[in-house]
Amino acid sequence: MDLKIIQNFIDLSLAEDVGDGDHTSLATIPANAKGKAKLLVKEAGILAGVEIALQIFHTVDPDLQVQVLLQDGAIIQPGDIVLYVAGSAQSILKAERLVLNCMQRMSGIATKTNQIVQLVKGSGVKILDTRKTTPGMRYLEKWAVRIGGGVNHRFGLYDMILIKDNHVDYAGGIKQAIKEARQYLIDQHKNLQIEIEVRNMDELQQVIEEGGADRILLDNFSPHQLKEAVKLINKQYITEASGGITLENIKEYAATGVDYISSGALTHSVKSLDLSLKAV
Repeated sequence: MDLKIIQNFIDLSLAEDVGDGDHTSLATIPANAKGKAKLLVKEAGILAGVEIALQIFHTVDPDLQVQVLLQDGAIIQPGDIVLYVAGSAQSILKAERLVLNCMQRMSGIATKTNQIVQLVKGSGVKILDTRKTTPGMRYLEKWAVRIGGGVNHRFGLYDMILIKDNHVDYAGGIKQAIKEARQYLIDQHKNLQIEIEVRNMDELQQVIEEGGADRILLDNFSPHQLKEAVKLINKQYITEASGGITLENIKEYAATGVDYISSGALTHSVKSLDLSLKAV
């Protein structure tokens, strides 16, 4: 856990939510009132976000006492209690929404990721996330993917060169894009992997002829086409498949021998898991 990134996220999120004060709690609850609450599971899934919840509670009020019963990655069922928190009633209520927003979102992602990971179990393929994340929450969402058994792709635009279709079109072709990328890394003294997206077998052949890439992203290939492409690549490059892959056909894609399957749906359209914080 990168504490600096997490703390910055928490500080910004609390500033957004609390503003100049939680006036409902300040108006109705005595400042010295003590309370206890439980974090209750209302939907089955994979738990994620416990660690950040602890950091949120500590940031809101270092005197809050948290008893954790279930850890990140746990399989949870309705009725399970994740944790108890005790201390200032005003502080518990101030932390409540941010804790739930993070844990519900992260648990939803971990649950979805785990569902897909289980579908391809035994195939050797790894499930990747993408940059299709909620602005400001990328670190948390990619963390949840790992908790669910998935693997993180590049974190941002800065830690990998990923040449996609628009880059190729603007650069003047696949071979030109790869040449320019290689030269850029030399000129800038950077050590980054180069991945290039191909849309058909002709573009794949161009990549193989040019060389110089580390990974090939095979976009919108059918399972049959993907199998042919993986055979042609013959382990010269790391292979990744994306586009048109669903829960219904992912096993067929996983059986092609591809190294990775990436899915933006892990983070961009996941339903949050139902959790609640209830006073005891």
